[in-house]
Amino acid sequence: MIPSMMNMDHVVDHMQEPLTKYLDRVQTLAGSNCLAIIGFGTIATSGFDPAKHIARSVIVLDKIDLAMLRELAKDGAKLGKARIAAPLIMTPVYINGSLDAFPLELLEIHQCHVCFVGTDYFTELAFDERHLRLQCERELKTILIGMRQGLLAAAGREKLFGAMEGDVAERLLRTLRGLLWLHGQDEYVSSMDVVSRIEQETDRSLAGIRQALQDHRRHDWDDFTRLYDDVDGLKTLADRW
Repeated sequence: MIPSMMNMDHVVDHMQEPLTKYLDRVQTLAGSNCLAIIGFGTIATSGFDPAKHIARSVIVLDKIDLAMLRELAKDGAKLGKARIAAPLIMTPVYINGSLDAFPLELLEIHQCHVCFVGTDYFTELAFDERHLRLQCERELKTILIGMRQGLLAAAGREKLFGAMEGDVAERLLRTLRGLLWLHGQDEYVSSMDVVSRIEQETDRSLAGIRQALQDHRRHDWDDFTRLYDDVDGLKTLADRW
């Protein structure tokens, strides 16, 4: 089994107990097959708020073990109540072999993470500019397709726009961080700071994206169209970066 010492230095006090139980459970189930458990995103910062955020993590296994994952899945409801999301499951081979296919997802972890136990597989990752630029363009185009399809699926029920925009906002943030990386800005910054920096780089207002990031805002048709226009404009720019 990997060392039981847990790094909770960056975790807010009220999440330390549920996370400790989660880490213990994973180590018990996986044994020596578990090489690391790594938290990423807001759980790795002092700004984690359980009313708005959910703790995300990566379990790094030596080999994928579906039976172990099946057992861990039985704790899903309990973990959800504790504001702990279903973890990503990776192996060292998968991480190193996915830098060309999923650079945005790996960059997101690389920029803001904490290694709770085991070996940190994300600090030393190196990214290729070509792979990142291509995925940024692909993500923006995919988001636009999804928004068009979502509009049709909503069948006039505008109350569904809020959920749609929330999903778009999360994917957009990952993509915007990638665009900033392409412009030499590698450090992790807050969501709104990401938007501000992109506005500076592109010399354009992104009011639609800002509104989509407001959790408690009631989103309507005007918000939806502003968000679509922002993403469409960024898609054109990403194609040239």
